[in-house]
Amino acid sequence: MARSRASRQRLAGGIADAVIILIAATAAYAARFEFGRGGAPDLPSWFVVLVPAAWLGALALSGAYSLPHLQTGTTEFQRVTVASVIFAGTVGTFNYLADYDLSRAFFLLTFAIGVPSLLALRYTRRRVLNRLHSRGLYRTSVVISGDPTHIDEVARVLRREKWLGYEMVGAVTSAEIEETPGGLPVLGSVDDVARLVQETEVQTVIFAEGSFPDSQHFKRMAWEMEEHAAHMIVVPALTDISANRLSTRPVGGLPLVHVDRPQAMKASRWAKRLFDVVGSSLLMVLALPVVAVVALLIKLEDRGPIFFTQTRVGRRGEQFECLKIRSMVVDAEARKAELEQRNEGAGVLFKMARDPRITRVGAFIRRFSIDEIPQFWNVFRGDMSLVGPRPALPKEVAQYDRDAVRRLDVRPGLTGLWQ
Repeated sequence: MARSRASRQRLAGGIADAVIILIAATAAYAARFEFGRGGAPDLPSWFVVLVPAAWLGALALSGAYSLPHLQTGTTEFQRVTVASVIFAGTVGTFNYLADYDLSRAFFLLTFAIGVPSLLALRYTRRRVLNRLHSRGLYRTSVVISGDPTHIDEVARVLRREKWLGYEMVGAVTSAEIEETPGGLPVLGSVDDVARLVQETEVQTVIFAEGSFPDSQHFKRMAWEMEEHAAHMIVVPALTDISANRLSTRPVGGLPLVHVDRPQAMKASRWAKRLFDVVGSSLLMVLALPVVAVVALLIKLEDRGPIFFTQTRVGRRGEQFECLKIRSMVVDAEARKAELEQRNEGAGVLFKMARDPRITRVGAFIRRFSIDEIPQFWNVFRGDMSLVGPRPALPKEVAQYDRDAVRRLDVRPGLTGLWQ
């Protein structure tokens, strides 16, 4: 039941997006050729079919069709925008390399119309769904697991935030009671969750504190939820999970976390690498004016070097030189020993709220993460990824325990843990 409903939602979303893309292309074609100067060329049939299909594929790879009821508008809009920009860059690059005579005005108009239309469609759909949910329509059946007190805490939020669209069927807990103090009927223990999902129309299970005695039980339950295609939401304080598998949404002061599948498959790896190459190439070009202005400001401030490199540890323990825009004084490393007693970081990390080594330009570029822009080159080279754990220093890796070493199984990223 859960699998079929999720499939229908993804199919409906894909069809709606396909219609929007075709309308955008038609409008751009009319604006460029029918109402513009010159004759209207015939578009090849492969272009009419392949480009919309590839655009939809880019949206799917970005996660634009995964769990729309759990995503905030910002997250969903970001995924659509980033996927569309990268796809546009890919088409533009192909057009240049293949020397295909595609009208640039038509190309730009298609994306200028298509992207805002895709975002407007999602905004409208979300507003309509929220209103339907508030009226008790099109709701998702949910079971809450955990200690009775924590179950009631989650239930209070779901009752108050009706627009989320959750219909509470009952609770599962190890306590031998017929209902929670808040009046939610108890349907069994946590071991009965898989059976409830299989035999009833339960589509989502929320695991609050007290659901599992240890992480092994949690992993086993995650596998069972995956087998039955049920959505799994974890209220934090349960276990430690890689951040790239988590989608967090705070609701009424209660942080809800969705656990995605591990992205370790070969198809995911090459798709992510393609995403990194195209994305970093496009972003480097777009960021050139910003880097030029910052470089001028740095030279005017202290005439020191614009960039600096630092040895970091990448995938499989291989070291690489991480490139950044210099945000500190030239002798920052030499002055570090003087400030060691004021270190506010944990372990080998050195952090200070007001580090005197940071220059005025450095404070500004750090605030907006402009100093990280050169790392797009590291992403393009394959040292890093756009998304992944923070690239660690060699002395940090030397102190890793057995679990932490698993971070080296993937490429470090511009955005990720510890950043």
